Amino acid sequence: MSASVPTPGGVVHFADPPDWSRPAAPVTSRIAYAAAHVTPLAWADNSPGAPAVLDWESTLGFRRYLWSWGLGVAEAMDTAQRGMGLDWAATRELVARSAAEAAAVGGRIVAGAGTDHAAPWLASLDEVTRAYEEQVAYVEGTGATVVVMASRQLAALARSGDDYAQVYGRLLAQVSRPVVLHWLGEAFDPALAGYWGSDDPDKAAGTVLDIITAHRDAVDGIKVSLLDARREVDLRRRLPAGVRLYTGDDFHYDELIRGADGHASDALLGAFAAVAPAASAALRALDRGDLAGYDAALGPTMPLSRHLFAAPTPYYKTGIAFLSWLSGHQPAFAMVGGLHSGRGLPHLVRAAHLAAAAGVLPDPDLAASRLRALLAVAGLNR
Repeated sequence: MSASVPTPGGVVHFADPPDWSRPAAPVTSRIAYAAAHVTPLAWADNSPGAPAVLDWESTLGFRRYLWSWGLGVAEAMDTAQRGMGLDWAATRELVARSAAEAAAVGGRIVAGAGTDHAAPWLASLDEVTRAYEEQVAYVEGTGATVVVMASRQLAALARSGDDYAQVYGRLLAQVSRPVVLHWLGEAFDPALAGYWGSDDPDKAAGTVLDIITAHRDAVDGIKVSLLDARREVDLRRRLPAGVRLYTGDDFHYDELIRGADGHASDALLGAFAAVAPAASAALRALDRGDLAGYDAALGPTMPLSRHLFAAPTPYYKTGIAFLSWLSGHQPAFAMVGGLHSGRGLPHLVRAAHLAAAAGVLPDPDLAASRLRALLAVAGLNR
């Protein structure tokens, strides 16, 4: 079937996607996590600053959908609006519920532990460390693997790489199992500029490598979201043996996961929440050594991902939720804190066009009817 929707930016054509098949066995060539968004109750307040009230059926259903494609779930990360509307009370419940769902279906799960429940400004590195310790202990207690998220409070307090080494050293000395570190570039969060103690990315990389090397047994890997493929490849080559680099580069993940010269990145990507069937097919092609099949499945997703993550990059979450709604994974195009207003109609219409071209919208009629409804609300139904 097919459907077309006229828009001020041109006609958007929706057609049946490829016949994506779900995996019969786990993917083995890479570890890949999709960073999942959250769905609020449509009748909740959802205004900026209001407590997050989640639609648990849709939120957890979306995670079961990701696991069904053989992907892991990265829970309570920036895609789930950490620091942009998801408060700690909702985060705690989200991590606990998702970890229980993962255990029930045998799905992989990692979850973010940070300092965002503490006051916006902390007085000392010791306070930052204690804030981290509280969240790390909570996430570990649910059974999820910890992602030690980058901290705005630490970025504001730290004066050198030694300050980061002090905080992370204390944390890594006490975790019960290996964790994933988190390097989120300032394109995603300007408050994290100069993370690891320097505005020079090479010096910053040296600091984080020293931390990893000093605590090798406590580190599973590091998620890198710098949108700079060259720097990621350089860091990947310098990591200690066995430490994974999880690409968070939504502009270049195709080449980074594919790899070169015997090195390749694993993945922890918000984009994979929008392109799960194609990502699953591509990873299974890698399992077979079928590089052409990998490129054929994942290549068409790259224009969509680059569009979703275009500046201002923090609002990529709006496009992820929009495509989830077009796909029928949630009943309303709504986001915690009103963030569904974070992108304009031209951006959303373009996202719909690129998602259709990538073959990741499962129901053309549903996608078309929902896009028409959005345009009608905007007064563009003439």
